Amino acid sequence: MRTGSRVYARTVARPTAYRRPLFWLNIGLKALFVGLLAFGAFSGLDQFDGKAFGWRLLLYPIAALIVPVAWRLRGSPPPYPYAADILLVAPFLVDVAGNALDLYDSIVWWDDLNHLVNWALLCGALGAALLRTTLRPLVLFAVITGFGAAAAILWEIGEYFAFIRGGTELATAYTDTLGDEILGLTGGALAAVTVAVVARRRDTRGVE
Repeated sequence: MRTGSRVYARTVARPTAYRRPLFWLNIGLKALFVGLLAFGAFSGLDQFDGKAFGWRLLLYPIAALIVPVAWRLRGSPPPYPYAADILLVAPFLVDVAGNALDLYDSIVWWDDLNHLVNWALLCGALGAALLRTTLRPLVLFAVITGFGAAAAILWEIGEYFAFIRGGTELATAYTDTLGDEILGLTGGALAAVTVAVVARRRDTRGVE
């Protein structure tokens, strides 16, 4: 009985120890995220002017709560979805950090890179969550790509009402919006392909 108990304890402790770094990484990223949000909203620095940081401070923290709240509502099935949680917070952290470092105004291509990479991260978060289901690879690809496209459109609508309408960027907004939507769709599709490949390998191992 004692030997069996020790073996069981090691089996349970191993995944817990493995995931402990992910726990602290998740907490650290969220703490940095909230700190930069508050800095952007209250520092009064020039790079935050006209960037709707009041709205960001109000809405962005929701991203840090979606996965843990959804996980709790589902009954906290183990293991905790660290990949989905980290990937969901990452694009918002990148956006806030880019503003804090004034990268949007100092690097011409930074905004375009953000739309590509951040949508890949955002859709990757959805993919990480959906990989815990039994959805087939083609369905995963369609759902994630569709989500990426819809999110890109909604983001541009939000940008328009937040700071483009009546602002200095209105004259070039149409071309910029189309480019951002294309980059968002591309990033989402890249994430969808990656998730579909992972799901296909998962299904292949399951058949074996």
